[in-house]
Amino acid sequence: MSATSGIPSFTGDASPYGGGDPYADYRTADFPFTHHVDLAARTLGAGVIAANDEFFAQRENLLVATPAEFDPEHFGHKGKIMDGWETRRRRGSGADHPWPTADDHDWALVRLGAPGVIRGIVVDTAHFRGNYPQAVSVEAASVAGAPTPEELLSGDVKWTTLVPRTAVGGHAANGFEVTSEQRFTHLRLNQHPDGGIARLRVYGEVVPDPKWLATLGTFDVVALANGGRAEDASNLFYSPASNTIQPGYSRKMDDGWETRRRRDNGNDWIRYRLAAQSEIRALEIDTAYLKGNSAGWASVSVKDGENGDWVEVLPRTRLQPDTNHRFVLDTPAVGTHARIDIYPDGGISRLRLFGSLTEQGSARLSARHAESGE
Repeated sequence: MSATSGIPSFTGDASPYGGGDPYADYRTADFPFTHHVDLAARTLGAGVIAANDEFFAQRENLLVATPAEFDPEHFGHKGKIMDGWETRRRRGSGADHPWPTADDHDWALVRLGAPGVIRGIVVDTAHFRGNYPQAVSVEAASVAGAPTPEELLSGDVKWTTLVPRTAVGGHAANGFEVTSEQRFTHLRLNQHPDGGIARLRVYGEVVPDPKWLATLGTFDVVALANGGRAEDASNLFYSPASNTIQPGYSRKMDDGWETRRRRDNGNDWIRYRLAAQSEIRALEIDTAYLKGNSAGWASVSVKDGENGDWVEVLPRTRLQPDTNHRFVLDTPAVGTHARIDIYPDGGISRLRLFGSLTEQGSARLSARHAESGE
């Protein structure tokens, strides 16, 4: 246990796989930062753009959304097939020194799906029991545009250490809290000296480029990719509320938000924080793939500021299953927060609030962008 952060530290081998549930002896913890969005999610456009070695298992596995799978009998021409990123064993310079040096390590470059301030990182070594790295480190950089791997590694880019070289454990979720307030676009994940990592999760707050949003004019002011976030919800039994502001359309039922069945006269809701103070002019409520369990009715409210009053901008309206509903507001609504109430329960797949930043919202977002190092 770390004395400064209170985050459990897992080191050393896990026991060899003995059969049964491969996750039965998996080591993990409730990390304090996982309520933030995963900035390295493929749904946001993240990617592993390069690695120095991926002999046993491909680098792209690091960002797969689902937990790593394990098949004890799955072998290929190069050896055991692992669901993660795994490099070959490093060797020394010769027979007189067959061991790798202290500086030897493998690396992978990750482009974040949305630039932002990172609050915590999880380096997951699930199923890597005797073949995980001895230690890991993580560096971050902020580079505009779409740099190539060669440009990122050229020596002209400033890299900031977020996780210093730290011993980790096998078959464990190794969590690290990050305190930097800088906005980053890329990560360099290092494993010392070699080994395998199943998954990488990078939790933080999206900080969009205000110039880009200003150029767009009208955009979805609650979308994750634009800096919106789900702050709270009445029920998260089946799926996270943040699914409702993911990019694109829902692809299956669990790609939205669904609550458990109510047995009272209440209703369910999600509260959101917008990218910044915005003027909302139109909205969409999508129930795609929710057919026998979509919400029956919905209303939307907006408030301006933490202490503002909620103002209903869409009265309680009947929803149809598996349908995208569009509404143009008679009067634009100005606010920093939004809330959708569904009646009595069920779910929606997406909420989209179309508008633009107010002068005040644009100024505040520009100030935050500047404070985070841009």
